[in-house]
Amino acid sequence: MQRWYGVSAIAIVAALSASAGPVLAQTPADSSTIDLDVVAKRLDRERNSILPSIGATRYDFSRTAIQNTPQGENAPLNQVLLRAPGVVQDGFGQIHVRGDHGSLQYRLDGVQLPEGLSLFSNVLSPRFANSISLLTGALPAQYGLRTAGVVDIGVKSGTTDPGAEASVMVGSYNWVQPAAQYGGRSSAVDYFAVGQFVSNGIGVENPTGSLLPLHDDTAQWYALGKVTGIVDENTRVSFIAGGASARFQIPNVPGQVPEFAVNDITNFNSAFLDQRQWEDTYFGIASFQKSYQDFNMQLSGFARYSKLSFQPDPIGDLMYNGIAPNAQRTSFSVGVQGDASWKLASNHTLRGGFLVQRERVTSSAQTNAFPLLADPDDPEGELVPGTSPVGFFENGDLTGWTYSVYLQDEWRVLPTLTVNAGLRFDAISGATTESQFSPRVNVVWEPTSQIALRAGYARYFVPAPLNQVGFAAIAARAGTTAATELTDNTPTAAERSDNFDIGLTVKPAEGLTVGFSGFYKFAQNYIDKGQFGAPIFLTSFNYAYGQVKGFEVFANYDRGPWSLYGNVAWSHTTVTKITSAQFNFEQAELDYIANNWIFADHNQGWTGSAGAAYVFNMDSPWATRVSADMLFGSGLRTSIVTPNDTSLPAYATVNLSLTQKIPTGVGAGTQIRFDAINLTDLSYQLRDGTGVGVGAPQYGMRRAFFVTLAQKF
Repeated sequence: MQRWYGVSAIAIVAALSASAGPVLAQTPADSSTIDLDVVAKRLDRERNSILPSIGATRYDFSRTAIQNTPQGENAPLNQVLLRAPGVVQDGFGQIHVRGDHGSLQYRLDGVQLPEGLSLFSNVLSPRFANSISLLTGALPAQYGLRTAGVVDIGVKSGTTDPGAEASVMVGSYNWVQPAAQYGGRSSAVDYFAVGQFVSNGIGVENPTGSLLPLHDDTAQWYALGKVTGIVDENTRVSFIAGGASARFQIPNVPGQVPEFAVNDITNFNSAFLDQRQWEDTYFGIASFQKSYQDFNMQLSGFARYSKLSFQPDPIGDLMYNGIAPNAQRTSFSVGVQGDASWKLASNHTLRGGFLVQRERVTSSAQTNAFPLLADPDDPEGELVPGTSPVGFFENGDLTGWTYSVYLQDEWRVLPTLTVNAGLRFDAISGATTESQFSPRVNVVWEPTSQIALRAGYARYFVPAPLNQVGFAAIAARAGTTAATELTDNTPTAAERSDNFDIGLTVKPAEGLTVGFSGFYKFAQNYIDKGQFGAPIFLTSFNYAYGQVKGFEVFANYDRGPWSLYGNVAWSHTTVTKITSAQFNFEQAELDYIANNWIFADHNQGWTGSAGAAYVFNMDSPWATRVSADMLFGSGLRTSIVTPNDTSLPAYATVNLSLTQKIPTGVGAGTQIRFDAINLTDLSYQLRDGTGVGVGAPQYGMRRAFFVTLAQKF
């Protein structure tokens, strides 16, 4: 069951599996025998003490909580995160946290992973995770750059998941999802590997409300490996490597009318369009951890390569859009991250660290469009599209650097009162060259072990993702149907904001937690993202100012066979005046937004989720888990008269799951699982294709059924 921590509690990686048993080894340092189980557990605890969440709002997903989610470990990561308070569902698998469009930071064992290009695919899977945490609110100084939320994944290991496991999930939409994992230990070396393949007929959200989408097949694989070695009782090295590759058909909307003619072709059935997109990502992290008395540190190097490719329908795209780009974009990031803590005195703990990252982004496209020609029958010489397409080449290359450093002091003023104050400095060079000092302060008061109050302030500096900078060759498109109405392309600047957060958490009974969180943000150069044409990826742009305010109310209970949770959140995000990447918009739209505050397109007033799970025969080899949950959204924004002036209809989906352990005597255990998604078969719309930066309509998944068979060895 999910657990909420809005106080200074430190999330410790789940206890090491007792079934693995203790392992003894000779340490090179002193040639004495040590218990590796004890050492690994202590180093996990000390690693987490380097990066605590003091004063932030923290929502933890345990292994049980992941299993209670529909589809369990087979679910995409975004579906698990939707069960946290205030996380809003969007099309293309996107989620929004506390009024931001994206700006999520993903960490593996505390190391920040560079941002990639994937849009439709979730590069990280719940199958990789021993634990998942979402941090929001006034974040301490160690968290920067992507600050809407920090998704921290504690990666599985051979100690937490020893042995082998194989599973396969089959179900609606021709869904087939096999997976396998293996973990173990050899002396002081711990190793773990996991992989899965996904094939189905609903790779991207259906653009219509029909039961089955047209032309929407996908094939994807995901893999991760982790090796950890204990050098001595105070030193550990680890390496994590992973990758994901996904192939998508872009789903079609039947019954569309072509706007252009290609040579003598004037008719084209939109149901037969054949657009495709490829997304590939590979990453690696190497870490060195050292602990000595009151000093702890972790130094990590990381790299990530990602590529996005789009193949248009060579005839259909021209006839419907007037442009057919065969496009590719790549991003390669490398960097170093260091974090350390030093318990200076009984009531003072200093923490500091740095990050240096280099990213190179390339973009290229071979594009076809129609030339604009003078109409011989028009005496005023109005330009009209020709029927013979012309081609042109677009390319771009951009290199950016990021530098960050922070220092903070956790001061326990009283046994019940903690103040965590810090200062962070970030600097970037790339599309723009900018920097900022960002003060942070959090105050946590715990008058009793059952009550915690917190208040925090954080100044944030959020640069636009380098790989989402617009590379359009505006001049090359002139005189064709690919030309934009505007030619202004001011670089997207870093967002700068003041953030305030307050909260209360109460534990009135064993296993029960209830609480409240309120937040307010005022931003300059507020960063939003839009999907403009093809290929289908996001492009960042700025509003001059943005305001976000809201609150979250939550409760959960986890004791014995019962796991219950419920939360509801309200948020209000308004923005004004677009100040960058203007060529993506129409002049009338820019003029209206320049003189009016509007809702951001990703604003959803009310968001909620709730769930319950019960385990029958909890301690027996034939335990049965029954769970149900519900997701509610009051609807994202759409444009009817003015930009983003109306909400789409509200929706609520209900899901059911049943998991049964089967004592077959084969291996270490057999389990069968049944999931029903959107049990009422509600046809609900996430997007209708209108709104600022909204490229296409998307509907949520209709009713679907899945069966999973898992075998442990």
